[in-house]
Amino acid sequence: MNWKLSQEQIDSYQENGFIVIDDFLSPEELEEWRGAVTEAVKERGGQKMPGKEVRVGEDDGINEDADYFGKVFDQLLNLWQTNDRVKELMVDERIGEMAAKLSGADGIRIWHDQALIKRPWANPTAWHLDTPFWSFSDRRALSIWVALDDATLENGCLYFIPGSHKLTNFKNSGIGKNMDGIFEVYPQCATMKSFAAKMKAGSCSFHNGLTIHGAGANMTNGFRRAMTCAYMPEGNTFNGQANILPEEYLRTLQVGDQLNNDAQNPLIYHASMPVGV
Repeated sequence: MNWKLSQEQIDSYQENGFIVIDDFLSPEELEEWRGAVTEAVKERGGQKMPGKEVRVGEDDGINEDADYFGKVFDQLLNLWQTNDRVKELMVDERIGEMAAKLSGADGIRIWHDQALIKRPWANPTAWHLDTPFWSFSDRRALSIWVALDDATLENGCLYFIPGSHKLTNFKNSGIGKNMDGIFEVYPQCATMKSFAAKMKAGSCSFHNGLTIHGAGANMTNGFRRAMTCAYMPEGNTFNGQANILPEEYLRTLQVGDQLNNDAQNPLIYHASMPVGV
């Protein structure tokens, strides 16, 4: 695993709000990630998230244009909770250290993982932010996005707007059908240039949860698979949004409570923890 970051990479991430790391996984590691994710997705039988009955292809509460959004991607969350092979990949302290160094946090907890699969001819993913959906508010929050297939201009690679994380906030603009919808909330970003993050399978990116990003349509007859994980810096508190938290846990929380439940959001790295080679 190509997990040691240079100061130049850290500086680039903090300036642009994202970074692409080529050849993050070795060929053998890539095959393990593919196999684990494929197994975990199959085990789910179409269920998007443990404890909730929303199915892949359904739009999770957005009734209008549900058919359109159901064809953007297949999304399966918290596979680490239902598959031991995926769990082993997600709790890797080396990735936790990378997330901590990029974000400037002392500790990193898993917020949620998710497999994102663009089927052949899938619709584009409109520009959006991540953190405003989550149950905590932290400008350092970030995600890793690991390409399990080559991510190309033709099949729906990620796009980022460099530097946008410095101008956005926690207002949730949602993910609409129109690519330019987010600029109704953040007009100051409408004239900024985008970056196409093409990646070979086994490469990855990290991006800040307040960086404007999206993905193109899949204009091919093949799949574009990615495995991602969102990270919460240690020490965050509940902001009142349910997001992926199970109902039983939500009933124990009040706004301002620490989000430090290791069963739901495991601590995978802290600066005081030794990290293996």
